[in-house]
Amino acid sequence: MADAPALPEEVAQLGYEQARDQLVEVVRRLETGGASLEESLRLWERGEALATRCQQWLDGARERLEAARAQG
Repeated sequence: MADAPALPEEVAQLGYEQARDQLVEVVRRLETGGASLEESLRLWERGEALATRCQQWLDGARERLEAARAQG
């Protein structure tokens, strides 16, 4: 399996709620249409990065929960 591309530094620094809120806004903008192809592609790529960041947070939370259960 290939390594995932590195996230832009600005996205990598976001907390879960920030990344989720920005992802919701990206999806809203894509769904409303009206953006140029170039802008739509930029939004899509940003959305992919934000979704990856959210998944990183969720995976980390799951790992912490499993570790806590194993200790208990």
